[in-house]
Amino acid sequence: MKIAVLGGSFNPVHIGHMALADEVCVSLGYDKVLFVPASTPPHKQMNGMTDACIRAKMVELACSNDPRFELETCEIDRGGVSYTYDTVCHLEEKYRGRLSGKIGLILGRDLLPSFHLWRKADELARRCSLILAARPHADADEAFMNRAAGVYAECENAAENSFSAETEPLFAGAVTLANEPLAVSSTGIRARIFRKMAFQYLVPSQVFKYISDGKLYGSEC
Repeated sequence: MKIAVLGGSFNPVHIGHMALADEVCVSLGYDKVLFVPASTPPHKQMNGMTDACIRAKMVELACSNDPRFELETCEIDRGGVSYTYDTVCHLEEKYRGRLSGKIGLILGRDLLPSFHLWRKADELARRCSLILAARPHADADEAFMNRAAGVYAECENAAENSFSAETEPLFAGAVTLANEPLAVSSTGIRARIFRKMAFQYLVPSQVFKYISDGKLYGSEC
């Protein structure tokens, strides 16, 4: 079984995440994409982070109608700061004997300039098949944005106009995904919900109902 990992805060999970997972399965032949909500991301200052169990529930609902997609809660179960290396080691053990090849690690291209700062980045690149995915342009709504933290921010700012994944040894064996990045983001959705704007078709239908019923992000739908 070919397994790929899509990590993130999923605050909330949206149609862009689902479209990306679908592209990985269709274009690269992966049998399953594991959605892994972070407990505490090490590289971001999170704005308006929702409780982990709520974010996980939204992912579970989003994946419920597609057997290729599955919620994986190992980072939430571990608690504390979420490191992708630890997650990959856990999944290699969990799926021992069932894996076909290396685990695929899906990375948005916005994360690539600071990837070398991740825990055991060299080993992570060796153990995984890196999948480089296009991401939509960053949100302009400053009030709801998440920001890179510390040295991650410094690295991203320095590389903003000069970084090229194609020349970085860490990504020498990576696969570039020809995905179509949808102009939708968790940040933008939170902003729209807070401002009582339409968002129903930006998230899976079950997630919309969960957000509305629970009055999450200030919704009163």
